[in-house]
Amino acid sequence: MTDSCLPSDPPAPTNPIDPALELARRLEEEVLRPMKQAFVHKDDVIELLAVGLLAGENVFLLGPPGTAKSAVVQELSTRLESSYFDYLLTRFTEPNELFGPFDIRKLRDGELVTNTQGMLPEASLVFLDELLNANSAILNSLLMVLNERVFRRGSELRKLPLQMVVGASNHLPEDEALRALFDRFSLRIVCGAVPADELEGLMELGWKLDARKELPGSSLNMEDIRQLSTRLHEVDLSAIREPYIQLVLRLRKLGVPLSDRRVVRMQRVLAASAILAGRWHADVSDLWVMRHVWDREEQMESVAQLVQEYLQDALSAKPHPQAANQVKEVNAEWVYRDLEALEQSWDAESPELMRERLQVLQSRAEWIRDEEQRSYVLLKSAQLWKRFPEGDEPA
Repeated sequence: MTDSCLPSDPPAPTNPIDPALELARRLEEEVLRPMKQAFVHKDDVIELLAVGLLAGENVFLLGPPGTAKSAVVQELSTRLESSYFDYLLTRFTEPNELFGPFDIRKLRDGELVTNTQGMLPEASLVFLDELLNANSAILNSLLMVLNERVFRRGSELRKLPLQMVVGASNHLPEDEALRALFDRFSLRIVCGAVPADELEGLMELGWKLDARKELPGSSLNMEDIRQLSTRLHEVDLSAIREPYIQLVLRLRKLGVPLSDRRVVRMQRVLAASAILAGRWHADVSDLWVMRHVWDREEQMESVAQLVQEYLQDALSAKPHPQAANQVKEVNAEWVYRDLEALEQSWDAESPELMRERLQVLQSRAEWIRDEEQRSYVLLKSAQLWKRFPEGDEPA
């Protein structure tokens, strides 16, 4: 028998490409990566917006005017060809300005129907600037929109196509009435000014963006994101459920008011992180999203440091890239102020809670770059450790 008569070897088996994970890969390559190249010092913001979008969770941007908050969100919307709505809120903004006026023709017939054409109820992606200027009328209208994705006005009730709301402000809520609104934004991130050493890159890219006549195309759209979002519950969270619970409990002890609603909904964010990393199972690297659950500015470092404890030992074949980001420079003044506040409230809390908070503050102090400042803060920490029984101070 000649060689030509021998049966040929069977083709090597190939792993079929998962359509959903392929969508996630295209989202990174066609949308997120070009955006990171177009906006200087906004990689973290863009990555968090992507996770929030896929998870269907709202994102809050904290930063002064002129830091590209609205520009980043609008670019994301344009690249995904989504229906977009944005508005600058003032104390005098009325619900009609967001949701639309009553339809006059139907009003004459005694029907209260809202004309929502071009307004928030028809948008997939919404940007609300100066969110915390919301008055009571806006607040009442927005709460159900943000949480249930439902618009209600009198007897009128409709399901919204809304995928994500991005709120922005240059300050955090002080009025207790705004706490419920703020709680609907599961993820929070600072969108600050570009550092001095990156100003040249900002000017160069800004000049190119200004000259750009049209946006480079993407083969993805918002419907693709929705399809991917429907697969979130296929992600296996079992491997991180226990560390996630531990982290939530420790964050609550630090004074971060994680409501039960946010704790449950953050599971969607963890699943979104896993999918964007190309996995159908979550691992410890996906806990990076918990850096963005702070409630006040002074909590940012404590939260980041606590999350870092979980991330530094994370082993994964496909870790989410954000897990590799290191804790940023620690503000010595903030840590010392927190130590003083801890000292003043010493007798009001249990020894276990005091020990937990002091341990986190000491960990933050060890990240202070300036040696003199670090020594000064650690001295204060050592004085507080002496209040515990001998042997409680960490080595």
